[in-house]
Amino acid sequence: MEVFPLLLVLSVWWSRTWDLANADSIIHIGAIFDESAKKDDEVFRTAVGDLNQNEEILQTEKITFSVTFVDGSNPFQAVQEACELMNQGILALVSSIGCTSAGSLQSLADAMHIPHLFIQRSTAGTPRSGCGLTRSNRNDDYTLSVRPPVYLNDVILRVVTEYAWQKFIIFYDSEYDIRGIQEFLDKVSQQGMDVALQKVENNINKMITTLFDTLRIEELNRYRDTLRRAILVMNPATAKSFITEVVETNLVAFDCHWIIINEEINDVDVQELVRRSIGRLTIIRQTFPVPQNISQRCFRGNHRISSTLCDPKDPFAQNMEISNLYIYDTVLLLANAFHKKLEDRKWHSMASLSCIRKNSKPWQGGRSMLETIKKGGVSGLTGELEFGENGGNPNVHFEILGTNYGEELGRGVRKLGCWNPVTGLNGSLTDKKLENNMRGVVLRVVTVLEEPFVMVSENVLGKPKKYQGFSIDVLDALSNYLGFNYEIYVAPDHKYGSPQEDGTWNGLVGELVFKRADIGISALTITPDRENVVDFTTRYMDYSVGVLLRRAEKTVDMFACLAPFDLSLWACIAGTVLLVGLLVYLLNWLNPPRLQMGSMTSTTLYNSMWFVYGSFVQQGGEVPYTTLATRMMMGAWWLFALIVISSYTANLAAFLTITRIETSIQSLQDLSKQTDIPYGTVLDSAVYEHVRMKGMNPFERDSMYSQMWRMIHRSNGSENNVLESQAGIQKVKYGNYAFVWDAAVLEYVAINDPDCSFYTIGNTVADRGYGIALQHGSPYRDVFSQRILELQQNGDMDILKHKWWPKNGQCDLYSSVDTKQKGGALDIKSFAGVFCILAAGIVLSCFIAMLETWWNKRKGSRVPSKEASSLQNETTTSERRNAWSLRPCLKLGTSTWRSQASSHGLHQSSQLGGPLDDP
Repeated sequence: MEVFPLLLVLSVWWSRTWDLANADSIIHIGAIFDESAKKDDEVFRTAVGDLNQNEEILQTEKITFSVTFVDGSNPFQAVQEACELMNQGILALVSSIGCTSAGSLQSLADAMHIPHLFIQRSTAGTPRSGCGLTRSNRNDDYTLSVRPPVYLNDVILRVVTEYAWQKFIIFYDSEYDIRGIQEFLDKVSQQGMDVALQKVENNINKMITTLFDTLRIEELNRYRDTLRRAILVMNPATAKSFITEVVETNLVAFDCHWIIINEEINDVDVQELVRRSIGRLTIIRQTFPVPQNISQRCFRGNHRISSTLCDPKDPFAQNMEISNLYIYDTVLLLANAFHKKLEDRKWHSMASLSCIRKNSKPWQGGRSMLETIKKGGVSGLTGELEFGENGGNPNVHFEILGTNYGEELGRGVRKLGCWNPVTGLNGSLTDKKLENNMRGVVLRVVTVLEEPFVMVSENVLGKPKKYQGFSIDVLDALSNYLGFNYEIYVAPDHKYGSPQEDGTWNGLVGELVFKRADIGISALTITPDRENVVDFTTRYMDYSVGVLLRRAEKTVDMFACLAPFDLSLWACIAGTVLLVGLLVYLLNWLNPPRLQMGSMTSTTLYNSMWFVYGSFVQQGGEVPYTTLATRMMMGAWWLFALIVISSYTANLAAFLTITRIETSIQSLQDLSKQTDIPYGTVLDSAVYEHVRMKGMNPFERDSMYSQMWRMIHRSNGSENNVLESQAGIQKVKYGNYAFVWDAAVLEYVAINDPDCSFYTIGNTVADRGYGIALQHGSPYRDVFSQRILELQQNGDMDILKHKWWPKNGQCDLYSSVDTKQKGGALDIKSFAGVFCILAAGIVLSCFIAMLETWWNKRKGSRVPSKEASSLQNETTTSERRNAWSLRPCLKLGTSTWRSQASSHGLHQSSQLGGPLDDP
């Protein structure tokens, strides 16, 4: 009695099941979509419509469905709507929602034994993070992940490793769960990479403005350097806006390399991202196999897909999301599973289930249906859709697209490689630098005129200016080797550039900062401040600070013969001659010498003076003085004269053969210690800042720069400084001034001055160098630096230098006087004073001779007349007579006198000089 009712029930159930198998409503699918995913609903309905028209799969059966929309962040609503669908008797549940509600639906499906095909989606196309659905080892796990797991960690790690990045920043939008790449962050941290994270707010413009307002110039430049390597984990719309903002605000430059990773990037997004970006761009996205035969593109086995989905040119297909593709393939997979169940006659129809009742029972045919779905597989829009043992779809492929460095619009995008979980990376990724071939590239060059680095050559009227100089030669050498062309112009304010009060830069550097020029070249030195805002190549010439001074003019000294002795010494010698002559006369007057018989010399003051002078000039003369005191005096005088004349002769020879007119400034130390010659430089230039930094450094041991800074900074720099280098050079030439500037520039000026009126002094230590400035992050920096090193290595750079700084120039750079005079030969100028003295003596002698002649004539006019002469003769005769009359009386006295004279040796003459013998 108990078995019959059971058989009756089974009979009724089987008949009802068979009837339902032949009815259109036996296949009923429930679908839950996020309320923001309207396109999921469209694709779902399109897929059901395509399958209902395909008689080879379901034959006479038709699929019915029920769709409901929920708030993806409300799990309770999702469970409630799923219960309503189960009450309608669904065979499977398809959901396309986020991770928040996925876990609740998983628990419900496991409890009710309803196959749950879950397609994970992200809000607004933001990259996915793993949902972390709990998987048990038991057979009661009814949720199947149609969309493959998130492999972003593995792909990013492989790409970054292939590019050999060591420092980069990761930008992610506000909708992204940063925990999704936690595994990647842990691995790169273990490998020692420097990684920074920054969240991108919805208002990107406000975020960029805040950066400029809050960061100082140095911090902003360091931030720019960080942006050279970046990974963008964000939806395409945010990525496009973010790239546009950072490019327009000059936060990135041409050598930046950014990686954008997102499964939800289509071809339209790729082209738009490339168009807005500069530098190099790498895009990682999920890809799906496409049949090579265009005619077979819309066919998958025995199923034809709607052309709105398979035609790449169709607008609807171009805007499809990845979740839409998986929804279509999910419906196709379910249709094949239903077909197999019907074909095997293992159909288990489901009555309505109630998940609210306490004693609700799960669907008995759920396990059989789940196994059929898991064992099945289809080839659809996403390729092969099948499930592994863990209930996940393992089939996923990523393609890696990339561009080359460059700023031109419409750059080509090429495929660099592909990646999948089984084989890994297929292809080689290298962060290639800019290639040597720059054919067709036109660079805009800004410069500042500075001899001999950049000068304007002679120009024909009506034609553009032509530039020449050492820096232009270096630029031409780069242009000839790399193949680029350039357009050159002078900075509007004719300055190299310095930071202003508002943080901006003027001059040549400012043109690069504001991207009005690609290259800046002139006598531009590499400084830390400039390197914060622009990039420099390696130095192509050493730099040092020099000083330009005016060469001392050689004066003609007619009395150079007197130069060996000082004027005071000459005065002392003259006074000594007079003094010694006077002393000789006095000694002879106090102790009269006994003169030899017949001597005609008298001891007058005139004779004494003349004798002392003659012995001083080594002309000799008779020595009439025999007293011991006089001889001692003359011995000391002769020794004095010997020393003085010998010293004069030696000093005169050295003075006349080697003219030493030396200046007191021979080094920077000498310049800093003196205050007679003011000195300065170009205001707000690199030299000005160099002296300021050195001079104000409290740890600088050498006080040279401190003293220089005090002179240069007088009156806040306005007293001794100039605005342009040419003004400083002219100030040296026509005034008492020393110009502190680049040593190379000053050497060129001194070499090529037609008057050779300059000489230079400098520092032998080259602490900096001249370089070519480029925009911050320019892709040309490395290739320019490499070529400059090649020019230096093969000697071409030295050839260019000798062209502008010849070794044998017409002027001596370092001598403070004109050194063009030959050998040691003496010229007439050296003896002009001697000839003048001789001429003065001749004139004086002639004048004295005239006076003597006049005097003698005047004396002759006083001779008496003939009467006076006769009277005088008579008088003389009478006197003689009287003398003869007295002769006998004098005989006795005469003999007596002779005896006395004989004792004294006076035999032949008397003191009076007359004869004493009788006639």
